[in-house]
Amino acid sequence: MYSLLLQAQPNSTQSIISNVLLWVGIIVVFYFFMIRPQQKKQKDQKSFIENLKKGDNVVTIGGLHGRVVSVEGTTVTLEVDRGIKMTFEKTAISREATVKPAEAEKKQ
Repeated sequence: MYSLLLQAQPNSTQSIISNVLLWVGIIVVFYFFMIRPQQKKQKDQKSFIENLKKGDNVVTIGGLHGRVVSVEGTTVTLEVDRGIKMTFEKTAISREATVKPAEAEKKQ
């Protein structure tokens, strides 16, 4: 960026201002379209993991579906089938498992 400023003509202060404004605009757009949404997503994921409770249906990062049986410190115990329980780190929980509308209609 400094090289652009040094290459400018001595009498072209308007050119320097337009170049600086261009770079500021690029940085602002980059922040609002790239950095800010990623920070929001990380905040939501952290909040989800901290609020896990017994009975939640979740999916791990490996794709394993299960129901939370217990939450102890940094670990979560999931029941993946009747009587089969597995222990995972909280950070291994990816998202909440949602019931698809077609499955909900079959159950009724």
